[in-house]
Amino acid sequence: MDVNEKYDQVESWNEVLLVYRSALKEINTKLEILNDEFQHVHRYNPIEHIKSRIKTSESIVKKLKKKGYESTIGNMVEHVDDIAGIRIICSFTSDIYQIAEMLANQTDIHVISVKDYIKKPKASGYKSYHMIVSVPIFLSDKTVNAKVEIQIRTVAMDFWASLEHKIHYKFEGNAPESIKAELVECANMVSALDEKMLQLNKEVQTYSINQESDGWVEFIP
Repeated sequence: MDVNEKYDQVESWNEVLLVYRSALKEINTKLEILNDEFQHVHRYNPIEHIKSRIKTSESIVKKLKKKGYESTIGNMVEHVDDIAGIRIICSFTSDIYQIAEMLANQTDIHVISVKDYIKKPKASGYKSYHMIVSVPIFLSDKTVNAKVEIQIRTVAMDFWASLEHKIHYKFEGNAPESIKAELVECANMVSALDEKMLQLNKEVQTYSINQESDGWVEFIP
């Protein structure tokens, strides 16, 4: 491979990174607007915080090899759906489906696939709602559709997933069965906590509505 060929590949990869970074900005902006609108209409923010990342080239190459593809830019774009990723952290499980629906209703977002690991958790106990979407990126001379993986989960689910991820890498994916069993037990506790907090939030909302209907609304002149 001569110097010019190397330079062309670098330039192409830089363009790919530009597109995916732009896609993350697009989705982040949409989420901020939806969150603001939700606050305006319902006086409540469903999104606690948002994390975003671009997968490293080493991780992408490793994933392509696992799938049996050559490490080319074309294969990266076509066969790796999570080069760009956004994780949305919510307070309650009901928020997850509301946010997913709001995103799906955006006219310029195309939902490619959905995996609901909340209704059907992984054997490890992992829970989250995954969407692969494409969003158009308008460059100066063309429009490019970029794929973004969106993960939506509660604070409790995210805490569990973070711990499970650390343990997975600590044991290189081969943790002792006793630890795996304890992780599943913890996942069940997280699910019970999420359900309890959701019910508590519903009680609070009902109480607030009753207070307002009884005229017990604080007046600030």
